[in-house]
Amino acid sequence: MKPWLLPSGLQRGMPLLIQEDWTPEQALAVIELLDDLREVIWQRYQLPLQDLLREQRGTQAITDPEQIGNADPPF
Repeated sequence: MKPWLLPSGLQRGMPLLIQEDWTPEQALAVIELLDDLREVIWQRYQLPLQDLLREQRGTQAITDPEQIGNADPPF
């Protein structure tokens, strides 16, 4: 059986069980709750999260104009 891949990449721990008899309305209510939670967290932690994501993904923003080559396009 192929492992279930979550967006977080976690493959261990307690399984998250969702009842199979949810109505579409119940499923949508949970999705809307999660969207709202994500938005509230993003609004509060946007800059630190961006820094952390940049660090984890190994990219650095160039903030020194001298590091930007003259031949590079301005976009």
